[in-house]
Amino acid sequence: MSNRYQEVLAELRTEPKRWLVTGCAGFIGSNLLETLLQLDQTVVGLDNFATGHQYNLDEVQKTVGPEKWANFTFIKGDIRDPAACEQAVQNVDYVLHQAALGSVPRSLKDPITTNDVNVSGFLNVLVAARDAKVKSFVYAASSSTYGDHEALPKVEDRIGRPLSPYAVTKFVNELYADVFARSYGFGSIGLRYFNVFGKRQDPNGAYAAVIPKWVSAMIRNEDVVVNGDGETSRDFCYVENAVQANILAALAQPEGVNQVYNVAVNARTSLNELFQYLAKALGNNGVVYDKQPLYGDFRAGDVRHSQADISKAQHLLGYKPLYNIVQGLEVAMPWYTQFLR
Repeated sequence: MSNRYQEVLAELRTEPKRWLVTGCAGFIGSNLLETLLQLDQTVVGLDNFATGHQYNLDEVQKTVGPEKWANFTFIKGDIRDPAACEQAVQNVDYVLHQAALGSVPRSLKDPITTNDVNVSGFLNVLVAARDAKVKSFVYAASSSTYGDHEALPKVEDRIGRPLSPYAVTKFVNELYADVFARSYGFGSIGLRYFNVFGKRQDPNGAYAAVIPKWVSAMIRNEDVVVNGDGETSRDFCYVENAVQANILAALAQPEGVNQVYNVAVNARTSLNELFQYLAKALGNNGVVYDKQPLYGDFRAGDVRHSQADISKAQHLLGYKPLYNIVQGLEVAMPWYTQFLR
């Protein structure tokens, strides 16, 4: 754990703050909620359950216990509704904006809804936070913003052309954040997540992320289908690393604000390697999977290789990832085997 992160956690325990987590019933949002409540913070959550789930909130409640759960206020609402956003930011110190419609394939199928949520919804939250004069605004950006820029590792100030409507929406978020800093003096930080995984990531549905989808199939002894030849690679990032980045960003020093940062581990894992890691981690948890993967077509809109340079986040935020992919899978696998059966 970085010295800066230890400092920030100690500061929060001493002087608890009021936070808004949008998308609090989702995967990353619920992990943020859990960590903040464990730190005795007061948290407001906003979610419409479009992709989040009540059972994620129930699990957080069970994990943190009744005393800490009493510090949480839930608002069922949609970020496309300005009134819901205004209500959610009242008396809030820090905003962690995670609500979005993820998934490249979903955006290719329905670009209008993706744009409505990710651009108009983002703008509603941004305006509400500006008007409420919150101390800091951190939002979920995306590695998809790098588009067709092929150089590795990915560095924040060098991006290509977007390869999907989803990527366009996430880039527009960054543009709006920059304009709000210039036009209104309202600071923010964008976190470009790279393939975050961990507990409470939904394995179901057409747009499920690769790790929970494959783990779920392997636990049930079903076939695993690899898109393409399996040499596509990603910088897989365990969710606790993303939680750390959010908390550090919320309490960033002035020179760290009005920036975007890569949130990853600066490593590259191919889908073929991932398959082997998952099979081994499952085996360590008593689940034997001895089938070989099946190979299908490459997926439209997908980037071939992805790896993040994280030196900017290390330098300006004090970010230091605590888990690589193997360590993250080790921690996550007991949860997967319990909940994905």
